[in-house]
Amino acid sequence: MTREEILALVREKDIQIVRLWFTDILGFVKGFNLAVTELERALDEGVVFDGSSVEGFVRIEESDLVARPDLSAVYLWPEDVSGDRSLVFFCDIFYPDGRPFESDPRQVLRRALERAKEKGFTYYVGPELEYFYFPSPDTPEPLDAQGYFDILPFDAAARARWETLRHLENMGVHVEATHHEVAQSQHEIDFRYQDALRMADILQLTKLLVKAVAQKHGVYATFMPKPVFGINGSGLHVHQSLFKGGENAFFDADHPYNLSKIARGYLAGLLKYAPEITAITNQWVNSYKRLVVGYEAPVYIAWGRKNRSALVRVPAFKKGKSKSCRLEYRAPDPGTNPYLAFSAMLTAGLAGIEEGMEPPEPVEENIYAMPEEVMEKYGIGALPDSLLTAIRLMEQSEVARRALGDALFEKYLRNKKAEWDRFRTAVTDFEIREYLPRL
Repeated sequence: MTREEILALVREKDIQIVRLWFTDILGFVKGFNLAVTELERALDEGVVFDGSSVEGFVRIEESDLVARPDLSAVYLWPEDVSGDRSLVFFCDIFYPDGRPFESDPRQVLRRALERAKEKGFTYYVGPELEYFYFPSPDTPEPLDAQGYFDILPFDAAARARWETLRHLENMGVHVEATHHEVAQSQHEIDFRYQDALRMADILQLTKLLVKAVAQKHGVYATFMPKPVFGINGSGLHVHQSLFKGGENAFFDADHPYNLSKIARGYLAGLLKYAPEITAITNQWVNSYKRLVVGYEAPVYIAWGRKNRSALVRVPAFKKGKSKSCRLEYRAPDPGTNPYLAFSAMLTAGLAGIEEGMEPPEPVEENIYAMPEEVMEKYGIGALPDSLLTAIRLMEQSEVARRALGDALFEKYLRNKKAEWDRFRTAVTDFEIREYLPRL
């Protein structure tokens, strides 16, 4: 939208509050509200704020930063959720002298997209967002006994999911499908593919909306990767492709899997560098409770078409629908920072293309049930099994450093090491139950 179109919309909809949102390095949305009378100044100059209070931004002696609304990332927030008529802008962050702030996750993704653009590519993604509804944040107990694609009774969770869908459509977000997932009380929202920057904004918008609508219906929504032991965790499967000149650069009609040389290089890059970017796509201690055998989450580094135990899947598509040729990367979880995750996957894929890599042969067997000697024969490796292992692999990774940029790379690692240290020194419920009665 143009500046004039936005101001006209504010008058037409009688907007009461302007919300400026941005994202910290961990993926949490931050922001502040403006009076409508301040909107023109914000559009022209941006708004100065204290960046030293935002995780991973700047030190206290260099605190001032400027949030500038992105006119292409504007959404009407639903009035019956917030109780007011508000307009939401996603913002880019700059230094006061006009330089882009290098640790802004949006700027990180912009840089990765620019590297792809220099090669003639546009990067599209279509995520599948999984999450749970619970009675409260203190009670991770299922609200239903349903499973995959089950039609729920019209309970609070079902009403919340359908209301969320309605709001997203009203905001111009194209949702392809929503449904109940495999685990009890687990749900999924599938998005039609968009350019990666717009989709990262949409994921941030959706996660806040899901939580707000859930609260309205008296339940709690969580994007924690593995909130309940013994059932599936929540993933963020990311379907992705590169387009060039309006055509899908991944498609080759003569290849058995319809994968072009570009797609094969991208796939090989994802497989090779997956362990190095896992600390980005799966950033929490809890993320690695999901990445275990037996719960439909990827553990082993392989690819296939129908194989949902593989890290990367090549989904089937209808004849004549070449634009649907894509790769599905199944490792990320919904607790990731989408701007950083998209940058990391794109950077790994581009590295595979640049290095002229070819993927190994596809694996269509159930890798979870595969004997070790067969896995060795196929050369199948594994993703990191803990945040600590993922951190150590990321530390040595030039691909991860390129994906985040030097400044954010160092800040991110410091934060993740501090999280691991807090976890390492905490006394858990498991230890109390296991050792206190016996030692």
